Amino acid sequence: MDDKKKITAPLIYAVCIAAIGSLQFGYNTGVINAPEKIIRTFFNKTLSDRSGKAVSQELLTSLWSLSVAIFSVGGMIGSFSVSLFVNRFGRRNSMLLVNVLAFAGGLLMAFSKAAKAVEMLILGRFIIGVFCGLCTGFVPMYISEVSPTSVRGAFGTLNQLGIVVGILVAQIFGLEGIMGTEALWPLLLGFTVLPAILQCVGLLFCPESPRFLLINKMEEEKAQAVLQKLRGTQDVSQDIQEMKEESAKMSQEKKATVPELFRSPNYRQAIIIAIMLQLSQQLSGINAVFYYSTGIFERAGIKQPVYATIGAGVVNTVFTVVSLFLVERAGRRTLHLAGLAGMAVCAAIMTVALALKDIVEWIKYISIVATFGFVALFEIGPGPIPWFIVAELFSQGPRPAAMAVAGCSNWTSNFLVGMLFPYAEKLCGSYVFLIFLVFLVIFFVFTFFKVPETKGRTFEDISRGFEGRAASNPTSALEKSSMVELNSIQANKEVA
Repeated sequence: MDDKKKITAPLIYAVCIAAIGSLQFGYNTGVINAPEKIIRTFFNKTLSDRSGKAVSQELLTSLWSLSVAIFSVGGMIGSFSVSLFVNRFGRRNSMLLVNVLAFAGGLLMAFSKAAKAVEMLILGRFIIGVFCGLCTGFVPMYISEVSPTSVRGAFGTLNQLGIVVGILVAQIFGLEGIMGTEALWPLLLGFTVLPAILQCVGLLFCPESPRFLLINKMEEEKAQAVLQKLRGTQDVSQDIQEMKEESAKMSQEKKATVPELFRSPNYRQAIIIAIMLQLSQQLSGINAVFYYSTGIFERAGIKQPVYATIGAGVVNTVFTVVSLFLVERAGRRTLHLAGLAGMAVCAAIMTVALALKDIVEWIKYISIVATFGFVALFEIGPGPIPWFIVAELFSQGPRPAAMAVAGCSNWTSNFLVGMLFPYAEKLCGSYVFLIFLVFLVIFFVFTFFKVPETKGRTFEDISRGFEGRAASNPTSALEKSSMVELNSIQANKEVA
């Protein structure tokens, strides 16, 4: 079947509606930064009016830090709860159901100023964090399960595109000329309700994952009808057969719980790879670069560095689109390696540029180029690939538990970087990027030796490769040949 025939309007519609969940994650990650001073003032006025005493700077700083960090705590809880929803309610219905959290969180934040309640804002951030944590599992899982093998990577990248577009929209809406004002900041935080309404309406016309229908619910006729609609053809026998084989295998397996992922030799290698890929995203230093970007742009003489930071957000978005077109040509593993290597070079350049900023005048421009280069290379590999490759590494049975573990790893490392980076920056100063340089090198070596290529391969084929390795002696030549087999892409499988 021609691949172009497989990209149908119902498929694009389903993927785009699902990706609104990713946009929500990106928006709520970035929205809190722009109005920081205004929200601190709200905290100060509300608490001083309530107590009749001046509020200490320490308490204000603690409340602000809690408002930012509580989002990640909610995300950790939400991401670890993914399997509780998707196995019981299905992929589509789970996305629909948890929008209740988006409404609750958005409304709490939107009315916190009117109610003069700091607690409402913090609780709203926590609830919206739980919602976003769930979305980071639901969205890549749904997209990977409805997409044809030949374009699964490209559509998987739409998850990351949703995140970076959400961050960019939050940066733009947070400008003083739009909603970053004392009067409108509650609307800025509560805006998340509108995408939730849009997604709820859109999901009513989206199909359930055909893999969930056939493998989990044993409803072959419904799965076939959904596949025919998504693929734009009546002949979906190849997809159905592949799912039946996976279903037969799943019925013979022990139920894949989170502890079983680490105990079973069939899953252990894959879950370690999944966790390491998520860590490679968060420990790459991307958050530190955005933290430093305003200072770098200020030293370069840019009068309004906020616009340069938005420029970095645009670069973020553009190169995610570039990755979307490259991922099915170059492959996941290749792009991830290229991204990590390029980011390591940019991190080294930024370290030198920051160290010599007061000695060499022109080096500030080099630091700007290195900053944009770092962001661009992140979106080529470490940004989009960890999210969807986890879904590819596991068959239907263990996939929900694996997505929960991987998502929780991502959120936990994100939380730790956010908490520890200010201390690392204070201790190391301009040499802080050397820490991330070391991490980037470690992740490059791990990816080179351990991460298989999944481009053009079915879920069953990939999981079978890990089982082949588990059955052989880890130190034997059999394992090496198994890795070669897993990384090789046969032409007929790529066409299928």
